[in-house]
Amino acid sequence: MKPRITINTNKDGELEIWLNPDGRDLFVRELQHLSERSDHFHLGPEDLGGEVPVQIIAYREGDQIIEWGKVLFRPDEWDAQHFPQVIAPESRSDG
Repeated sequence: MKPRITINTNKDGELEIWLNPDGRDLFVRELQHLSERSDHFHLGPEDLGGEVPVQIIAYREGDQIIEWGKVLFRPDEWDAQHFPQVIAPESRSDG
């Protein structure tokens, strides 16, 4: 089967990611490829050429499909320098 990845928020506002086995393998492969040299990948509809193709048909009525997205790799050192507010106080190196 081809990869099938559907991303939505449900009626309670929770994020859900639905994956078939090939979709899981693709998603994990892209996650494992992230590094300081390759720090992101894009999610998008299959027919519009997203690096990781996502489906646009909801599993349930009321689900809000997320058609476009970006996954970003953020080492702690980068965030400490550029976005220190996201680093929990106990994990900051400055005390």
